[in-house]
Amino acid sequence: METDVDALLVAFHRDGDRDARDRALVELIPLVRALASRYAGRGEPLEDLVQVGSIGLIKAVDRFDVDRGVEFASYAVPTIVGEIRRHFRDKAWAMHVPRRLKELSLRLSRELDRLTSELGRSPTIAELAEAAGVEEEEVIDALDSMNAYSTRSLHAPLDEGSNGTLSEKLGADDLGYGEVEDGALVAAGLDALDERERRIVELRFFHEMTQSQIAAEVGISQMHVSRLLRRSLALMRGRIEEAAGG
Repeated sequence: METDVDALLVAFHRDGDRDARDRALVELIPLVRALASRYAGRGEPLEDLVQVGSIGLIKAVDRFDVDRGVEFASYAVPTIVGEIRRHFRDKAWAMHVPRRLKELSLRLSRELDRLTSELGRSPTIAELAEAAGVEEEEVIDALDSMNAYSTRSLHAPLDEGSNGTLSEKLGADDLGYGEVEDGALVAAGLDALDERERRIVELRFFHEMTQSQIAAEVGISQMHVSRLLRRSLALMRGRIEEAAGG
């Protein structure tokens, strides 16, 4: 297949053969699916990841230089994987979280796995901060922001062993109403909170304030803010799942 794809890419880039380009994309879809499969089980449907990866494939095919003597796969894989990771970083979050915290939370996840393996126990906040080269407050903020990641996939089974999904329970798709649905679920989650908890969540995720800034604004300690955030997000998850399933 590699030889066929190489020939198709040469035909596209040297001769402008658009049909060869389209055929190359079809031939390379299994590569996209294989890469997307590595990221399955992280809250996003596999087919959605394949579609995102396909965008990376199109970019790789269109930008590839057939005269550089580089294997296409070596060029395409980082482009496809980068597109999938960008999707997780930018779009797969239930509530708005600053990009710096998204990136830090992903880095901390890797450090958490590494340190747990090395130490034989869960690392402390101080150990995570040292490993990541950031302040302890930033680690706390990033770990708290993970609670805002993908409340629950609408494609997830309703119950263990069930073939039905949340999307089926909610009914057929209504074109153009996806954002309204998501907004309604978040609103339902906020309704589970009292006035102070709602304000703290809004300051944290809508106004992008740090926990120390929120503490000064609300007039409580940073540790209390952290506890209230964890409790609030847990309450919101429960209410959102109840609203989605009901």
